[in-house]
Amino acid sequence: MRSHLLNDTTTEHYRRSVTEGVERVAAKLAATDRPFTGVTVDDLAPRIDAIDLDQPLRDTTAVLDELEDVYLRDAVYFHHPRYLAHLNCPVVIPAVLGEAVLSAVNSSLDTWDQSAGGTLIERKLIDWTAARIGLGPAADGVFTSGGTQSNLQALLLAREETKTQDLAKLRVFASEVSHFSVQKSAKLLGLGPEAVVAVPVDHDKRMQTVALAHELERCAEAGLVPMAVVATAGTTDFGSIDPLPEIAGLCEQYGAWMHVDAAYGCGLLASLKYRHRIDGIGRADSVTVDYHKSFFQPVSSSAVLVRDAATLRHATYHAEYLNPRRMVTERIPNQVDKSLQTTRRFDALKLWMTLRVMGADGIGALFDEVCDLAAEGWKLLAADPRFDVVVEPSLSTLVFRYIPAAVTDPAEIDRANLYARKALFASGDAVVAGTKVAGRHYLKFTLLNPETTTADITAVLDLIAGHAEQYLGESLDRAC
Repeated sequence: MRSHLLNDTTTEHYRRSVTEGVERVAAKLAATDRPFTGVTVDDLAPRIDAIDLDQPLRDTTAVLDELEDVYLRDAVYFHHPRYLAHLNCPVVIPAVLGEAVLSAVNSSLDTWDQSAGGTLIERKLIDWTAARIGLGPAADGVFTSGGTQSNLQALLLAREETKTQDLAKLRVFASEVSHFSVQKSAKLLGLGPEAVVAVPVDHDKRMQTVALAHELERCAEAGLVPMAVVATAGTTDFGSIDPLPEIAGLCEQYGAWMHVDAAYGCGLLASLKYRHRIDGIGRADSVTVDYHKSFFQPVSSSAVLVRDAATLRHATYHAEYLNPRRMVTERIPNQVDKSLQTTRRFDALKLWMTLRVMGADGIGALFDEVCDLAAEGWKLLAADPRFDVVVEPSLSTLVFRYIPAAVTDPAEIDRANLYARKALFASGDAVVAGTKVAGRHYLKFTLLNPETTTADITAVLDLIAGHAEQYLGESLDRAC
């Protein structure tokens, strides 16, 4: 079994095995003509359940053949231009190369003596991102597993910075369409269910600053502590961007920590055309970025940035076997001092490779393309009487629903849209997402693929309308 260990004596085995796997995936990507096969759980589960993991196949080719049957054939392929569902982007090749390198070397980014140059590369990328945000010379941060972890760490720092022992007094303010991780983080941080105050949004799904000011004033009058305001730069459902400068002013007035969840909108940091849409982000105390959403990186690649590096001390613990206190005076850079994680992948390498090959402008140009595409998609939807579109996009998301020509019960319209989404997924022709707006079911395009065209959008809209009309026709037949 030692022949399977990657070391100086098995490099040829490594080269052959990885090459065979890469060729298999490349062939699959080249032949994929739709984002999904339509396989069901009932179809796929028995094939996986039948595999006896205590009986290895002992042959790479045989294992890849099996993998084709249980995974590759029926995977949901985000690179396909008609995958329009969630915040999943196609990935750039330099980042995939970085993934291959970091997996083989397998550095752990918790301490210097496990990563060396990896530590410095991650720190360089944190400095680069902080500068793009405009956080100032005292900024710092660390890579994380994703936006949920980044938001949790930011709110942990905010909680500790209040220096309030009575957690029942703490309040966190976020828009009513903010990410669910705000509520989840509050619970994990020991805050009560009333701690997160949902601030109403305007017609464009942006936090109403007048309402925020009112809630902050109520908080102060009640003797409560405004722990943090979470502004969103790219909501999951609508891609909406809260008014950051105004929120920053209110945070300064009431002494609240300002966190910006830019997990989605961080692509604007590299944008050549739309960077102004996140003006004011540099006034934040902390910022979440997800490179694996709008920087076209493989999962996972995320970070939390802070204006004041000293606040990261709230996540610091020292262990003699890992990062003893003496290392601080010896100026040994241990990233575990800043992180909620201990063992941690060198995910920063993917972004490093991307920047060194493509440059920030290359990434920004790709993100600008999908923002432009969303603007064109909105025009198509606004001009199509078959659909109701909710809001003009600030990023690359479109929320809409099919509306039949004849007056129909709203609940029946809900069911028609749900049916259309399920039927489309089952067909494998396209994948779209869904959400609720004012209690009603809507569909959602999240456009993160520059290869998607307006022709793709038009074709998918026609498919949706066709499925919805089929449902309504069958529903009418049943009623008769």
